[in-house]
Amino acid sequence: MDTLSSSSIKPELVPYYPSNDPCNDLGYIASNSATAVAFSLVLLIAFIQTYHIIYKGTRWMWPMVIGEYIYGIGFGFRFALHYNPDSLGIYIAEYLLIVLSPCFFIAANYVLLGRIAREINCAHHVLLPVRRLTLIFVLSDVSTFVIQAVGASITTSTNYDSALAGLHIFLAGLVLQLTSVLLFCVIYARFLYKVRSKEQVIWMRDTKERWNCDWRTLAAALVISCIGILIRSGYRVAEVAQGFHGSLTESEEAFYLGDTFPLLVAIVIYVPFWPGRFITGRLAPSVNELPNRQESLASNNTLDCNYEVSSAR
Repeated sequence: MDTLSSSSIKPELVPYYPSNDPCNDLGYIASNSATAVAFSLVLLIAFIQTYHIIYKGTRWMWPMVIGEYIYGIGFGFRFALHYNPDSLGIYIAEYLLIVLSPCFFIAANYVLLGRIAREINCAHHVLLPVRRLTLIFVLSDVSTFVIQAVGASITTSTNYDSALAGLHIFLAGLVLQLTSVLLFCVIYARFLYKVRSKEQVIWMRDTKERWNCDWRTLAAALVISCIGILIRSGYRVAEVAQGFHGSLTESEEAFYLGDTFPLLVAIVIYVPFWPGRFITGRLAPSVNELPNRQESLASNNTLDCNYEVSSAR
């Protein structure tokens, strides 16, 4: 008589904990405010860079812009998840779009190294021939993209063993991607060191130019972008390594700090430092090919800063 039957408890009085909801794969209720900020910033960056490509060339930056639109659509699905946290279909779409879109950013950075090396005529300081290096890293990016896509798709299985196998495949793809990006960063750091130590004329050629005409500015932008991608890749590896219900997986703050913010830095850096402003198609002579370094320096300083050379794109 004194005990209440379960049917007498009003559902609205029972507290809801997203992390305890087996149907809520996100592990929390996505904040519409945070989603709106991220969604707006990503699309704004994409629109600006689309304008640059259409009106200023640099078509080889399309992979990054396409990735930004995919990333933005992923955040769009987070709005739907806010109102339908138990929808498996919406979760799958959101997860795949947000997790896989950085592969496009990485591919653009791989291509950019080759463009910088050819622009300053220092391709011989890259560890491998530029075309081969770009091809190798782009293919590795595509491969890790496929592995992650397959693994992430399998993790949505209702069978626990299959989902766990998918998680392991996905983790393998993330680890391979992180390894690839780290190797690329080492090769890029070596390239910059070689140019600075052995090609002083080229390293200093734009010293008297405006910041948006100095090739070293673009080189620094690529460094910042790579750091952002490395942080994000490290976060994703740590998150997936914790399993389905790890502390990182079920923390929206961790998602924005470890994934969204680093990636925003990695792509927004190219808004003020758009590669098309620096990659002009002029070829600076190598120091080893010059009989007179001073003559080369004077010649380089007289070159106009050309923002648009369509033939180079």
